[in-house]
This record gives sequence, C-alpha cells and structure tokens, in this order.
Amino acid sequence: MTLAETPAPPYTAVIFSSIRTDNEQGYAVMAARMEELAALQPGYVGIESARGEIGITVSYWTDDAAARAWKQVAEHTIAQERGKTTWYADYRVRVCTVERDYGHPSTM
Repeated sequence: MTLAETPAPPYTAVIFSSIRTDNEQGYAVMAARMEELAALQPGYVGIESARGEIGITVSYWTDDAAARAWKQVAEHTIAQERGKTTWYADYRVRVCTVERDYGHPSTM
C-alpha cells in the first residue's frame, strides 16, 4: 500500500466520507470499477482510502474542473445513485484545494 503521488500544489482533493449500510451486494465490484474508471479520467492524480466505522476515500485531481468532470461520468453517476439507495446510510463529499503538501519522508 502506498500513498498517492500528488503534484506540487495547488490541486484538488475530493474527500468522500461514508457510513455503510449492511447491504454488501455488488459493492466491492462497483468500488473496484470506480477506482479503475477514475484512473482513466483526464486530470486524475491518485486515490487513498481507509475503512473503519467510517470510510474515507480521497481522490486527487489536477484541478476543480477535472473533479467536476469525474462526477458527471455516466458510469459514476450510476454508482452514486446505487450508493444513495443501497450502500450508504450517510455520506458527505467535501471538495477542497490543496495549498500545502508535505510529509515524511520529506517531499519538500
């Protein structure tokens, strides 16, 4: 497992936080397909995901326009609707511009 290799700021991060229902039917297949499909989109940079009681997935994009375009991809809109009706008890999407990016080992 590795962290996403992001470009020098600024870039866009889309943070998807969720609480799942007990319905697992089709979720793993759809989640894998969305990661695969997102990686093919213009402006895609990477993704990081973790799941506990709350799931958090952060996707990284070169800019806000690329993140907005991903939201409109037909297959992704189907997954969004299925999430609302079947897989998520609650969720939030937060879109932000990354202004600073640093870590260990040092990337700056």
